[in-house]
Amino acid sequence: MSTTKTKLDTGLIRELAAILREADLGELEVEHEGLRVKVTKPVPPAVHAMAPAPVAAVATPAAAPAPAAVAPAAEAATDENAITSPMVGTVYLSPEPGAKAFVNEGDKVKKGDTLMLVEAMKTFNPVEAPRAGTITKIIVEDAQPVEFGEPLIVIS
Repeated sequence: MSTTKTKLDTGLIRELAAILREADLGELEVEHEGLRVKVTKPVPPAVHAMAPAPVAAVATPAAAPAPAAVAPAAEAATDENAITSPMVGTVYLSPEPGAKAFVNEGDKVKKGDTLMLVEAMKTFNPVEAPRAGTITKIIVEDAQPVEFGEPLIVIS
């Protein structure tokens, strides 16, 4: 048994944790001088609760009274022309409160036009049109929380 101990640099761990948060990474692993350190961000309980949601959404339309209420959302969610959220955050339809919306239903857009913003960790990320077309449906409301992959807007 070896009597030498490797001193763990807690400052390094703190730096790695800061990088993890700033870069919005799930995990970070570093090996230095024979010491391997892996820092992992815990998954919030809310994320685990969301996993069964698609199953519930699929099961709901089978109930007799639900199809009329669920059909528009389900249709938008499966529309291949729907643009989805690139991240978890809050969606904003205009550049600032009280300002004109980036786009409205019926507007024609070009590839690269800003459609809306998704704010995550105090950073506003533009959601751009991946192609030219016409805005046929805006699915989300201003200041609505959104999940990664959630349909936001439909361009036909």
